[in-house]
Amino acid sequence: MKITVHQMIIVVFCTLIIGQGAIAVEPEKDKTKKEDAIPKPTRFVTKHKARFNGQMIEYTATAGETYLRDKKGKPKASIFTFAYTKINLAEGEVRPVTFLWNGGPGSASTWLHMGTFGPKRVSVPSNAKPAGPPPYPVIDAKKTILDVTDLVFIDPVGTGFSRALGEHKGKEFWGLNEDARSMAEFIRTWVTQNGRWNSPRFLLGESYGTTRAAAVSKLLEGEFMMSLNGIVFVSQALDYQGSSPYVNDNLIAYVTYLPTMAAAAWYHNKVSPRPENLDDFLREARTFATDELLPALFKGTALDDETHDRIRDRLVYFTGLSPTYIERANLRINGFRFAKELFRNEGLAVGLLDARYTTDEIDDLSADIDGDASSIAISSAFKSALMAYMHDDLKVDWERVYLAPADDELNGEWRFRNVPDGEAYEPMYVNTAGDLSVALRHNPSLKVLVAAGYYDLVTPFFDAEYTLNRHGIKADQIIYKYFGGGHMMYVNEPSRAQLLEDTRAFIAGQVVK
Repeated sequence: MKITVHQMIIVVFCTLIIGQGAIAVEPEKDKTKKEDAIPKPTRFVTKHKARFNGQMIEYTATAGETYLRDKKGKPKASIFTFAYTKINLAEGEVRPVTFLWNGGPGSASTWLHMGTFGPKRVSVPSNAKPAGPPPYPVIDAKKTILDVTDLVFIDPVGTGFSRALGEHKGKEFWGLNEDARSMAEFIRTWVTQNGRWNSPRFLLGESYGTTRAAAVSKLLEGEFMMSLNGIVFVSQALDYQGSSPYVNDNLIAYVTYLPTMAAAAWYHNKVSPRPENLDDFLREARTFATDELLPALFKGTALDDETHDRIRDRLVYFTGLSPTYIERANLRINGFRFAKELFRNEGLAVGLLDARYTTDEIDDLSADIDGDASSIAISSAFKSALMAYMHDDLKVDWERVYLAPADDELNGEWRFRNVPDGEAYEPMYVNTAGDLSVALRHNPSLKVLVAAGYYDLVTPFFDAEYTLNRHGIKADQIIYKYFGGGHMMYVNEPSRAQLLEDTRAFIAGQVVK
């Protein structure tokens, strides 16, 4: 089974909350009469009070639609969001607002919402064990960042409750450029409707959500004239060459994946001798990858035998794989096949989204994994927790199906082509790093916090460094943070706490007093 990054990412993200009941509900009306008979946006509004990071916050939770409009002023899309806005403002307080989305493309905001940043979260095992069957604990997220920013979790069209409207179709919004524009339009609309034009603005995306955030930042900083205070990348994915290990002879991915494979081998005690300090070991892996492995792969068959043997032996050390396998791979280790090969003798496969997880697959002879151990372990818990939270706390009572995963036509219709049909186009790796570079140059005060999990085999942490150290991006505008988890590093409890503290400090530091 061939597995792409986009198939792997599921797509790929409170303290005591006292709900006082829904105070405004506008139920969905009959849409079967006329295409232009679109009802008013449906919203479910509740009030809550809870303590976040030691601060008592009274806030409104609005789970509801915001309509995007076409050039004729007619609704073209319903964007469903979960917005948490503080009520008990201090005199003169201007609250920042952070817009959050997951990735995929084709992922609702479930992961970031219920994993760490929402006012409540699902509790799953921190030690990479399966969450098991329901019931799943939905607990107060006491450390989340509602003490420093309002939060708006966004479900793009074709995910969650978000839909195309009237004569418009979902595929109009399913594309690299189309998706970015719809999200920028949503932000402009939400800010206008809620009177928040002068609030500090932040974007927070995970996985493909970082691809989106970079593209949206260029639109906001330029065409939309809406400067940002900061961007948070969780599991960066801007230049896909460094995160496409399944493309044969992609030398960049052989290099960018090596440190993550080393981290996974270290975690599972496959490195011998095993260093005590992971950070030191990974610095050594980075140096080997760039100074020795890359030049060796670049030489190809011109590589001399002595150097070949040295590179092979070093790969054995860093990856825990056998010399025979590395010889047969011609020193080119596919990062996804590594997930199947590391525990080949034990008949197990490690997770791609989080290599700490393992699963016993049926076919022990396959070169590629069948599914993803980490996704299988926790997906049901996240979906169930969100649905229960919507019903119990947010009082969402709607017949519309919540799409997580996305509309089944989305992946097949998604347009990565970045020029109009009919124009010459040579296929290339997706890359929005240039968009980010433009946004950062338009706004020299803008900074980016990059959160990366050591055990992420989908968007490797070394690829974030490789990508953001190039493309004309200035080093002083990028802040790197590393975590002992995977793609959703927040399922590891120490990493979740650290991610929240790092994000809180970043937002506070980017708000001009």
